[in-house]
Amino acid sequence: MHDLTASELLTVWERGRSQPSYRQALLMLSVAFPERTAEDLASMSVGRRDTLLLSLRERLFGQRLESITDCPSCGEKLDLCFNIFDIRLESEDEDPQLSLKLGGYEIGFKLPDSNDLTAIAAGTDYGQGREILLDRCLTEVRLDGKNQPVSTLPEEVVDTVIKRMADADPQADVQLSLDCPTCRHHWLAIFDIVSFLWREIDSLAKRILGEAHILARSYGWREADILAMSALRRQLYIEMLAK
Repeated sequence: MHDLTASELLTVWERGRSQPSYRQALLMLSVAFPERTAEDLASMSVGRRDTLLLSLRERLFGQRLESITDCPSCGEKLDLCFNIFDIRLESEDEDPQLSLKLGGYEIGFKLPDSNDLTAIAAGTDYGQGREILLDRCLTEVRLDGKNQPVSTLPEEVVDTVIKRMADADPQADVQLSLDCPTCRHHWLAIFDIVSFLWREIDSLAKRILGEAHILARSYGWREADILAMSALRRQLYIEMLAK
């Protein structure tokens, strides 16, 4: 994994600000893992992509994660604190081509990847997005040895396929088990590493720009020279200015 410089982080942040989250994820990974091609990153399952994002997050900010959420029952704000190893999950199956047999059907399928997320984004609603996903991820549908269109699959078979996908790629759907200390309500909250990490990068990028602004205005240094400094050196200069 490549350590992002301040300049690279700002470039990723600037390019990704107006992009949807699935593109922000690939932007972050393309810089952190330059040895991987864009095609390689886009074709990874969502869970494997998120595993790399967890590694990037650990390199940038450490293992400890902190957040705030609201209780859906009483509205109480809860402070969350956990570690990356608490949410790092092992994949059940490393085979990119999976299959199952159910009710006479033989189904071959692959796990959703970033290319599929891009295609789903073109859908107008959940139903259409689900249909697009199935069309892209189900590679074979046979009933009693005869090929069948995906649209003819019974709902219970579709539900089983979707569950099998989730079981094979658990990192793609991380849920936190939470309890409200005020009303004792228990619920599962989805943890999205893409949006979580992007918020942290957004905050860090703005802080770096703020430091560059202060140092450029005070010393007349070029932005490139300021960004080439370590974070510690920038902070020490700013502390000396404050004195």
